[in-house]
Amino acid sequence: MDQSGSGVQSLGTAELPAIEGGTPVRSTFLPYARQWVGEKEVEKVTQVLRSDWITQGPVTREFEKEFARKVGARFAVSVNSGTSALHVALAAIGIGSPDEVITSPFTFAATSNAVLYLNGVPKFADIDPKTYNLDPDKAEARLSPNTRVILPVHFAGQPCNMDRLVAFSCKHRLFLLEDAAHALGATYRGKKIGSIGSVTIFSFHPVKHITTGEGGMVVTNNEAVAERAYMIRTHGIDKDAGKRFGKEGNWFYQMVALGYRFNMSEMQAALGLCQLEKLDDFLERRREIAGQYQSAFRDMPEVVTPHVEADSEHAWHLYTLQIRREALRVGRDRIIEALKAENIGANVHYIPVHLHPYYRENLDTKEGDYPIAEGLYRKILTLPLFPRMTDKDVEDVILAVKKVIGHYRK
Repeated sequence: MDQSGSGVQSLGTAELPAIEGGTPVRSTFLPYARQWVGEKEVEKVTQVLRSDWITQGPVTREFEKEFARKVGARFAVSVNSGTSALHVALAAIGIGSPDEVITSPFTFAATSNAVLYLNGVPKFADIDPKTYNLDPDKAEARLSPNTRVILPVHFAGQPCNMDRLVAFSCKHRLFLLEDAAHALGATYRGKKIGSIGSVTIFSFHPVKHITTGEGGMVVTNNEAVAERAYMIRTHGIDKDAGKRFGKEGNWFYQMVALGYRFNMSEMQAALGLCQLEKLDDFLERRREIAGQYQSAFRDMPEVVTPHVEADSEHAWHLYTLQIRREALRVGRDRIIEALKAENIGANVHYIPVHLHPYYRENLDTKEGDYPIAEGLYRKILTLPLFPRMTDKDVEDVILAVKKVIGHYRK
């Protein structure tokens, strides 16, 4: 049964559709994303394991310094996940009850979950139908006296309209916290994502642009926010480990805020340093693959390719296609299953957050609240895109999409 016209449901164990010809495009499965870790990373992590420091040491500080430089920020605070980065950033800003944070429903649940962790209230606003990013006009309509933060998500790696959002945040005296988990290496009108808003967070999950296994980063130009983030990530202690445990250090410390244990290990930082050196090459390859997809699919009437704003440089974390249901005999979910039968690992990004049972039950959200995000969810699929893909992998994806779409077109 095709579920693409319904709400959040499991596809179950539907039989894979048979495609004419019977032989899959590939003999091995190609996932939608995969990390790329080389021998240099292995050697660097091994060096750390043989050193005196394996957590909160000099390698972590070096990674933070280099990352801040790379994204054009004054300060960078490493943490153990992108979700922790959101949590720490919001805590450093001082979010709590009854503060409201306006954000997009078209994201992974971590974006708004982090608001709930601090007893804040996530307020969703619908998305722009071209870019899939938060619509500034709809965000402004959600303002209330309790609004403290605007939290846009740079979906798939395409920057939001930062001119509008900066003006919006300044006009209403809000913090502008950017969820750039998809957008490392992206630029908006020549400015690096990470250098524009009040605070920006990044993720280093294995499917992201660089990986530390799990990990994340909070970056900001605000020294007070940075200092508070440093404390909050490690129990709210006012002195880091290097200043307490080294020969020149002093054992005395004080807990001055209620913090967490969200710090990054030295092994993660070592991996991150090596990956950061490869970022430009990774981005170049992502853009090459996305360009090939755009050329291959742009003129297919059954699909809609991603729109790219002329004033932005896309980071291409994800490559998504919209399926034109009216041009096909089946819906999106059947197309995904057919691609899997061809050994192409298509995925869906994202189920709108407000449709998840927890949000329906606890925040009284419902289907129909954000029709653009909901409509896109029912039509969108994500194709494989990662730097380690070979030219043959890319050709296989293109061939499989054309084969499946051709089989099911009306």
